[in-house]
Formats: sequence, C-alpha cells, structure tokens
Amino acid sequence: MSFGKTVGGGGDASRCPSYTVPCDNYVHAVEFSPFASGTPASLLAYSCNQYVVVATCLFQEEDMNVEGVEFNVVRAFLHELPVDALAWSPESHLDRIPMIRVCTAAPDGKIRLLTSDLQDRLEVKEMEGHGGYVNHLVFEPSEGKQIASVGDDHTCRVWDLDGNESATFRLCSPGISVCWHPEEIFQLMVAEKKGTVRFYDLVSQQAILSLDCGQSPLSAADWCLANTVKVGAVAGGDWIIWDITRSSYPQEKRPAHRDKAQQFKWSRVQENLFATTGCLGKVNSQLLIHHLGHPQPVTVGSVTVGSGLSWHRTLPLCVMGGDRKLCFWMTEM
Repeated sequence: MSFGKTVGGGGDASRCPSYTVPCDNYVHAVEFSPFASGTPASLLAYSCNQYVVVATCLFQEEDMNVEGVEFNVVRAFLHELPVDALAWSPESHLDRIPMIRVCTAAPDGKIRLLTSDLQDRLEVKEMEGHGGYVNHLVFEPSEGKQIASVGDDHTCRVWDLDGNESATFRLCSPGISVCWHPEEIFQLMVAEKKGTVRFYDLVSQQAILSLDCGQSPLSAADWCLANTVKVGAVAGGDWIIWDITRSSYPQEKRPAHRDKAQQFKWSRVQENLFATTGCLGKVNSQLLIHHLGHPQPVTVGSVTVGSGLSWHRTLPLCVMGGDRKLCFWMTEM
C-alpha cells in the first residue's frame, strides 16, 4: 500500500507529519529495525491492541518510483498482553529463507521472544525473572544471541535465547534504558531513574564508567551509535548530552518540554541529530527534533496519544505511534 505525503504546517516550525499510515487501533510501541532487511525496504514493528504487527516501508526519498511511503503489512502476531517495548534481532531478514525475530516487554513483567519463518512456524518463548515492570530491552547487535533488559525491580538482566540469565546487575533505582555497544559487544549502557548512567563490562560484570545528569527523574537515555562518545538523556523537562571522554557531568543541557520529557533517541545517520518527546496537554504528545548546531528545535510536531519513538536506519526520519496511526517526520538538514 502506498500512502501520499502529508502536507501541513503553518508559518512556524510546527508541522504535520511528513507521512501517516492508518492502523486498526491505538499504537503502544513502534520500532524500526536497525539492521538491513535483505530488501530495499526497512522492517518496522508496532504493537496494536493484542497484536504485534510486522511491516515493510519504503519511502520516496529511497526510491523515486514510490509516491510518499510504500507500507506493507507482512504479518500480525497475536500477543497475549499489550506491548510496552519492542526490540529487533539482527537475525531478522526477508531474503533467502525469511525470518522475523523480535522480543517484547509486557505489563506482566515477562519478556517474550517471537520467532517466525512467515510461513507456518511461530515460536513464542517466555522469559521470567524480573520482579516487576520491564521498561526497555535490546538485542546484542552483532549476532543477536543475547538480550538485555531493565526494569522497575532495580535490575539489568542479560539473557540467552533459551531464557537463561547470563548476568544480573543490581541497580540503585529502576532501570529505564539499556543500550548495547555496536562494536564492543561486551559493553552495556544502563540508565537509572535517579539520574545515573553506568557502563558495564559483561566479562568482568563490573561497572567501568558512570555519568551523572544532576537531576531526577531520568525518563530515557540513548547511546549515539553514530559516535559512541556521545550519550543523551531527558530528565525533568530537559535534554542532556555527555561526551564520555571529557567528563562524567553533562556538556550540554537545555530545557525542551514544559512538562515532563518522556523519550530521547539519537538519529542513526547523523551524530548531531536527536529527538525528544514530552506531554502536550492531557492527550497529546509533543515531538521535538533537535540539532546540536541549532539553538532551537529544527522540527516541532505533535501526536494524539503518542507513544513510541524510533529512527529509520538510513534516513533522517523518525516515527511515533498514535491513535490509530503511525506518524513519520522527515528532517531535511
């Protein structure tokens, strides 16, 4: 299915999404695969009602024959509970013998590993161990044989694909975000609600570096995979940036959202580009796209009951879920 470009926006920086795609229900989480799919199109997963939907998207910026976005649902998988977080395995691909593998976090504290050949096979493996809500999870990015998760039970846990725990790190407050170094696969970044970001060595199972944002609660953090000396986060209504080679204290901090900021995600293709989200009234979420070379956000948008935030693998384009739709913003720098 092809969907045309949304034309909107007034004379200020605020504008409508570049593209929108309708969904059957409210979108709880959405995630682009950060890995090549084996086709020109990118893989995207989102949760809607009691389903995890896997789709492909190809944008006109990637293929001049596409008008707007070419969006095709590959498969919808029944999921027992709403999904609060999604992660893609690097083993997912659509060429040769297709395979889809994602893991999910649900309100019951369980992690579910979904594996499908897009034919008859669908395997769902449940991983139990967290003593509360799981806030974020990620696959090891080189081979996808391990998963790291953080939760309200003050732990970061590392699992193999059979559900066995290979490491458990005790935290001082709820774990909010976890990121895996793209090349050094024995390094994890874990962000805690009280405002601390720590880096762990999986071999020694010890903390090797700690950052302090100087305020709490920290709502989200992300490791810049385009330049891994940069770490970003949101706490209170501010965004915060560290250069880990210079100091354990932030190099930059600026107010972003009037109310509590919710999410922070770096662009995958531009090391100075990142997005934050925050509350905008009772039902709307505000999206701000920032560039470190600009004093003000370069894009301002909003989504009704917005949820989730993810950047495209090769384009300066991010997606948020909303009420019965996916909203995509292209940033032209």
